Amino acid sequence: MSDSITLHGEGPIAFVTLANAGRLNAMTRAMWRELRTVFEGLARDASCRCVVVRGEGAAFCAGGDISEYPSFRFDEASLREFHENEVWAALAAMLACEVPLVAQIEGACMGAGIEIASCCDIRLAGTSAKFGAPIAKLGFPMAPREAALVRSAIGDTLARDMLLAASVHDAQRLYDAGFLVRVLPDGDVAGEALAHAQRVAALAPEAARLNKRTFSALRSASGQDLLAPLVAVAYDYADSDEHREGIAAFLGKRTPVF
Repeated sequence: MSDSITLHGEGPIAFVTLANAGRLNAMTRAMWRELRTVFEGLARDASCRCVVVRGEGAAFCAGGDISEYPSFRFDEASLREFHENEVWAALAAMLACEVPLVAQIEGACMGAGIEIASCCDIRLAGTSAKFGAPIAKLGFPMAPREAALVRSAIGDTLARDMLLAASVHDAQRLYDAGFLVRVLPDGDVAGEALAHAQRVAALAPEAARLNKRTFSALRSASGQDLLAPLVAVAYDYADSDEHREGIAAFLGKRTPVF
């Protein structure tokens, strides 16, 4: 399967699958745009009562598809366009969707993956799942809106460790932090995600939508509106030496020198 976001329904439950074969479902620019379109459509679908978000195969999402990065990341305008009008637009569409979202997390949940999972209401993971955002090794930070989203979901302590020390944590650590509802044997994750979605779908849909509006209001009050000054200067690093070195080292399979 080529890089894509697939959508299919089973009764009142929709399944959104991240797929990028051979790259652990790393998100391409096209996938971010597709993700936005899918969730904008789901928000208008009155028949949908729950959405399961998952990855194809043995991973949820390993981050961004870094093979694309040299083509656009070193120009401030195109970097800003990517984060503000592609990545954040897709995440915002997920956050605005008033249908409950269940994350079925297996394998790698890194960078873009943890951002996508942070948009979900209920998160379940397998025991071998790994979580992090080790982009400091690539010479760049997480964009402000994305960092605020992840911090609100996993907590300040883990967010700082992931972004400042490039630490990777196991599922139990994320459960202890309150990010995950359950940690399950790897082979049980898909079945329990479906069972959870079925329980959600059997309940009153308007009540769920009203609850999600409440959660959305609380999230908006938590500081997203205060990020504008940071966003204004957030992409100045586009043409920096460390940005170029980090990505070149990753693609060249070597240790970066900062």
